[in-house]
Amino acid sequence: MRIIIPMAGMGKRMRPHTLTVPKPLIPIAGKPIVQRLVEDIAKVCQEPIEEVAFIIGHFGEEVENDLLEIAAKIGAKGTIAYQEEALGTAHAILCAKESLEGKVVVAFADTLFKADFQLDTNADGTIWVQRVEDPRPFGVIKLNENNEITDFVEKPQEFISDLAIIGIYYFRDGAYLRDELQYLLDNNIKDKGEFQLTNALENMKNKGTRFIPAVISEWLDCGNKNATVYTNQRYLEYIKDEEGLVASSAKLENAVIIPPVYIGENAQIINSVVGPHVSIGNGTNVTNCVVSNSIIQENTTLKNGNVANSMLGNFVVYEGRQSDLSLGDYNTLAE
Repeated sequence: MRIIIPMAGMGKRMRPHTLTVPKPLIPIAGKPIVQRLVEDIAKVCQEPIEEVAFIIGHFGEEVENDLLEIAAKIGAKGTIAYQEEALGTAHAILCAKESLEGKVVVAFADTLFKADFQLDTNADGTIWVQRVEDPRPFGVIKLNENNEITDFVEKPQEFISDLAIIGIYYFRDGAYLRDELQYLLDNNIKDKGEFQLTNALENMKNKGTRFIPAVISEWLDCGNKNATVYTNQRYLEYIKDEEGLVASSAKLENAVIIPPVYIGENAQIINSVVGPHVSIGNGTNVTNCVVSNSIIQENTTLKNGNVANSMLGNFVVYEGRQSDLSLGDYNTLAE
């Protein structure tokens, strides 16, 4: 089994946080988004993961090493492929064509999920979906009486289905997928000016490939600051009974901790109330503050503030007032 992770996008809706790191490396409850994604996919697969292929832009050696380490943590080989131009989802996946062999899961790295199923690896293909109240902003699927997918419809303005495609796909034959993606590029078959995975899925279905749905219980978006803070909240609820969410090396002095929270190594919480739904990174210092529903990354200093629904990057210095904040790395803000 292989996992293919296209993540070459610039993450413009998450600026300033994506000016220094790619969006999938922003932490959720103490781990990067992409690490959470890889680990959760591995849990629902019924066999070991042989390889994780990350499709990226030129993010630098440090980022690439972080990604390879994420793969190693689940016992897999990590590989790096590059997407030089943003030419669509089909093109992005094909950038890792050497990894498209055997059973593969393709997962776009701006989403997390909660699932209560085991993946049926005997199926030709599986599209992961969730029921949504308003399907108009999403790609959706239609099913027949045998629970097989009959149609892929992009952003239907009239009701067709409430099963939205979340951006995770399983294929039993990765080489077959690779050939269908290559066919789109070789014949310049585009939709809305780009090479789209859904066109390959449609072609495969028309040739007899049987796609079935896998319905997840919760779909979490990391597309912008507010969505990411909410995802952190939900994820902390998922893992609130796990041990070690507050590091043993963290210094808590006259501190009130309202679970669920994550507090990293050597963080200091002094004369402060933290929680619920707060993630604090390694080496961060919080003094004389009230912090709730927020992500505070590593080596940041936060003093005399009442902070909620906020996201602060690495090496931030903030001293001040009640705020709804979004501060990128190395910012200083003082009253």
